[in-house]
Amino acid sequence: MNNQQVKISKILNSKSYQLKAVSRKLKAKTGFTLIELLLYISLASFILLSVSVVLSLMLRSKIKSQAISEVYDQGAKVMQMITQQARNADKIISPATSTSAVSLSLAFASSTINPTLFDLIGGVIRIKEGSGSVIALTSPRVVASGVSFDNLSNIGTPGIIRIKFTLSHANSSGRNEYDYTETFYGSASIKY
Repeated sequence: MNNQQVKISKILNSKSYQLKAVSRKLKAKTGFTLIELLLYISLASFILLSVSVVLSLMLRSKIKSQAISEVYDQGAKVMQMITQQARNADKIISPATSTSAVSLSLAFASSTINPTLFDLIGGVIRIKEGSGSVIALTSPRVVASGVSFDNLSNIGTPGIIRIKFTLSHANSSGRNEYDYTETFYGSASIKY
């Protein structure tokens, strides 16, 4: 071999050695260190925990919203039924003028609905028309309490009745998001 070939061979050998060293360094760096692995696991855990907290809050909010909606819907339905019947009645049988009672009895000209009675039994507001059967106005998903009918009529007037009742969402599980209570007020005057 001549001098030039020896120089080229030495250069190639040194380059080959350098390539092998770089290759070994790259192979050594292909895995994760323990610190990197712990960092990735803690970051993933934090993200999963954050997502689960947000989903839990959204579920609780939805449940609370449903409880509120249920109470309002039931309360509006009951109040509308009582005031509508009172407006169409011929007179208030009970409570007597200037008194309050936990039930309301209305007189009608039609014998099929005379008398119409509203009362509260076992947390349920009910209606009974004439000799018909008793019908629950509230569902088992709400509990009624504090029912009060005030006869605000003056002597010689057709009659004015003030209605008050409280509805609470039924909470058999004891979870806070199911707790909701609202008191409803209304009044109606009998048409001439």
